[in-house]
Amino acid sequence: MAVAEIIGAAIGVLLLVVVAYLLVGGTLTAAETMANAQKDLTMQNEVRLRTSINITANQPSTDNVIINVTNNGNEIISDYSHMDVYSYNGTQGFQYYTYDHCTSCTPGTGYWAIQSFENDLLHPKELDPGERMNIIITFPGVNPIRFQVTTSNGVSAQTAI
Repeated sequence: MAVAEIIGAAIGVLLLVVVAYLLVGGTLTAAETMANAQKDLTMQNEVRLRTSINITANQPSTDNVIINVTNNGNEIISDYSHMDVYSYNGTQGFQYYTYDHCTSCTPGTGYWAIQSFENDLLHPKELDPGERMNIIITFPGVNPIRFQVTTSNGVSAQTAI
């Protein structure tokens, strides 16, 4: 009987060690995950602080307009599929335009596409600091009076026509 009590106590101590190990391991994993998330958020905010764009628009034609996007910041802008382009025309409200991956083409109604890059010397097809990109937007209906371009990290610029 004494041996059974010793075996029972040993199993109890072993279970306590396993539970403590799982608890400490879970706590350390959660702390590491939180630290990594905070570090990633800080890095993303630093990139946002170093990003700046300026946009100008020409007088729209019957159904499209060319917007000049200039990178005034210190970060490269290259994630065009996550850039947002909006217009406002006063009567129909805001219009969102979807990115069209064609290059040097006129996109369909409700889409925008990259028409050309100026001074694109360092990284081809990426908007480096000091470079300018011309985008063409094909809008439906009434001519817009204001445009907004927002980069993938949340930095935006507006222009009125």
